[in-house]
Amino acid sequence: MPKKSAARTARTEPHHLADEEIRLRVTREVADDLAADALSRDRAGKPPFDEVARLREAGLPALLAPPGPAGRGTDWRTACAVLREIAAADSSVGELLGRHYALSWSARFFGTPERAEELELRAAAGQWIWGGSTDIPDPEPTAGPDLTLTPAGGGYVLHGCQTLAAGVQVADRLVLGAVCADSGEPMVVWVDPSLPGVAADAEHDRLGQRLTGAGRVSFDGVALTADQVLGTVPQDEHAVSPFATLAPLALRLALVHVGLGTAEGALAEARDLNRVAPRGRAAAGRDDGGYPDRPGADPYLLLAYGELVTAAHTAAAVVESATEALGQGLLAGQALGVDERADIAVLVAAAEAVTGRTAMDVTTRVLELTRGTDSPADALGFDRFWRNARVLTAQVSPAHSLRDIGDHYLNGTHPALTLRA
Repeated sequence: MPKKSAARTARTEPHHLADEEIRLRVTREVADDLAADALSRDRAGKPPFDEVARLREAGLPALLAPPGPAGRGTDWRTACAVLREIAAADSSVGELLGRHYALSWSARFFGTPERAEELELRAAAGQWIWGGSTDIPDPEPTAGPDLTLTPAGGGYVLHGCQTLAAGVQVADRLVLGAVCADSGEPMVVWVDPSLPGVAADAEHDRLGQRLTGAGRVSFDGVALTADQVLGTVPQDEHAVSPFATLAPLALRLALVHVGLGTAEGALAEARDLNRVAPRGRAAAGRDDGGYPDRPGADPYLLLAYGELVTAAHTAAAVVESATEALGQGLLAGQALGVDERADIAVLVAAAEAVTGRTAMDVTTRVLELTRGTDSPADALGFDRFWRNARVLTAQVSPAHSLRDIGDHYLNGTHPALTLRA
């Protein structure tokens, strides 16, 4: 059951105290709650209705929103710290929240300040969980765009379907990229999934990230008002605002924090097991060959943990640079320049490349470090860290990231001003 103290903290503290310390304290309580039954929930693989209820009880959907007046929302750096800690406890919930937070910026990226303020107030009041994707479809693909908008009665009618990595069945609102059937212009809209004509089908038997609520959403003549259009995106990438192109970078970096949190969670859980469960020669009580007769004193075990912790620290340092840069870009808003956006894109790509490798290495070796213990029952379930890391890292090609970094360093080439993650 969710812990009530976290919710009371979020709701009753004075606004001037609702700062980073309060948010992180709420996060720790939620993370402890999620960690307690993470393995059993992962095995069950049910849609994350219970998990979302816990998040709402703690007030996290409203806290993880763009910062606004009177202490509303959370700044980028603090939000990433929240995502990382939640992901260490439950990687799936970390991804669900990471996508929610990145998508909660959509009105600022694509809409007017007035529209963004109005929508963010409504989202905070309703504790909306955001789902969807701001990927802008190709206006002229061979098979046609996934989603189309047909003008009708002063608004639009939405048709099509889209596969989503999180939020299917549990999101309160969806952000989507679609193409206007008349003009061919790409547009970003928000949709209430409870409207007639919206159908969601959950994806079952996933390898990892089983509790994100992944699946497919279809739209059969869903009526949207003109106010549900956040903005129209220029088809010429050179005419796109550099600030708007932070949308995919924000999502990618949020997921990097989820991946790093997954690796850190695997390390911490393995450490706790190895501290109390002997392994190798130390498990047999042997003191030969330089193995002290106590758990966790195997020199090879210590070497392995030294290597893995160093890799995690290295990844964290790279991620920190990207987090700081993106945070400054968000603060710059529409004043963000093309050069500054290029620097941010390269740092995010570097964070992706380093963290992806680290997450896979750490979670793979953690399996080796825990299989040799005398408590195999306790060690069961460490495979979920590897499975989750594998699904997370499979979403992005490291070769593409490294190529962009190399091209930028060698030739000064700017990464493309794309709106696709």
